[in-house]
Amino acid sequence: MNVKEIVARCEALFEDLRFNAVQQWKAALPGRKAIGYMPVYVPHEIIHAAGFLPVGIFGGGDQIEVIQGDAYYQSYICRIPRSTVELGLSGRLDCLDGMLFPSVCDVIRNLSGMWQIMFKDKYVRYIDVPQNYDDAIGGTFYISEMQHLRDDLGALRGQPITDAELNASIAVYNENRKAIRDLYSYRAQKPWQAPTSEVYLLLRAGCVLPPEEHTPLVRAYIAAADVEKRARRDNARVVMTGSFCEQPPLGLIKSIEMSGCYVVDDEFMLAFRWLMDEVPADGNPLEELSKAFLHRSAQSASKYDDKKEDKGRYLLHQVKSRGAEGVIFAAPSFCDPALLERPMLQEVLAKQKIPYTAFKYAENTGQMAPIREQAGTFADSIKLWSAA
Repeated sequence: MNVKEIVARCEALFEDLRFNAVQQWKAALPGRKAIGYMPVYVPHEIIHAAGFLPVGIFGGGDQIEVIQGDAYYQSYICRIPRSTVELGLSGRLDCLDGMLFPSVCDVIRNLSGMWQIMFKDKYVRYIDVPQNYDDAIGGTFYISEMQHLRDDLGALRGQPITDAELNASIAVYNENRKAIRDLYSYRAQKPWQAPTSEVYLLLRAGCVLPPEEHTPLVRAYIAAADVEKRARRDNARVVMTGSFCEQPPLGLIKSIEMSGCYVVDDEFMLAFRWLMDEVPADGNPLEELSKAFLHRSAQSASKYDDKKEDKGRYLLHQVKSRGAEGVIFAAPSFCDPALLERPMLQEVLAKQKIPYTAFKYAENTGQMAPIREQAGTFADSIKLWSAA
């Protein structure tokens, strides 16, 4: 497939809020089950080892009108829980046999309880994560949490999940994460060849495709993009941060690119990039997944930071390793984790003399024109400063 065909397929999957790809996957083999998960991170390997399909649920975006969801949540919180409730109550998530709600914030945690009330016949679990990163304390806690999930999904399929199955799934996801790391490295090297709007759609496709199908699709895109003839522009290289949970509209991402910015790193879709390197697939699987989370996972506003001196270390690494010239803070409105962390990260950037700008958005609207003007002005100022 060429780039246009790959992107068209990914965009069709992105726009399909009836999750037909999931329904087709289940229909292909009787007894198959699909487990949904909310941002930011859940151990996909356990779902996959059970023979189930992990399905990323990232709200309804700008494609649905929220009516019923507004009756369940107040207006002064982010939009993703309301649109997710709308997806559920409108029957769009009937293909799911369960939902996992990771530890992102109070809103997502409370949504897990709401889900149990609304869908009593579906499996629901809140996935808690450690706030202590000592293997003997936080590690023991996290292994226990994953074991609960392992037992539950084993019971759901009618057979315990073995270590061999878990290690096999870890190997599958190692390949998927490596392909995505290669994709991000390629974009950082040649952002004109791999626009972020396309990279984003490619990751969103992974929300509904099994990893065995998604990994070759990512690699096919890299190969196809490298032979595509695309114009190189004198754009500002930026890192976008703060968009780890509720995702920005696709139009907003395109607006940033059209404003004169190359996005060379971001926090989109951390569900696929949370673990930053290979997880050993020949040991005790839950212990290895725990160690990877504790010691080799991405820093995010939704992850408790036990070392204040490390604040901003991950963002600085993104800037320096990707050759970025500035940072764009793009956070959803009312996102407590992102908006509380922003001033601390801005202070770190100011000390390093790294320029930044900031705005807020909602998944269904991004005020495209003002944001494009703001990003364009930011890009122009970077070019002026670098020239000076």
